[in-house]
Amino acid sequence: MVTVSDEQLLDVLRFVWERLKLIVEPTGALGLAAAWAGKADVAGKRVGVIVSGGNADLEALPPLLAKR
Repeated sequence: MVTVSDEQLLDVLRFVWERLKLIVEPTGALGLAAAWAGKADVAGKRVGVIVSGGNADLEALPPLLAKR
């Protein structure tokens, strides 16, 4: 088990929303955030990460992502 900071999670959410055009709830992106932040040993490996959940507060999250 690894942990990521709120800032690391928000960085990944911004990427997923802007580049992949997916609405993902924060907890559904934690696995991707761990890989993105280098907390999981994925370098040089084939890795699948499940991102899930559309239960995101579309009024609360955009202001948080805009501050990045």
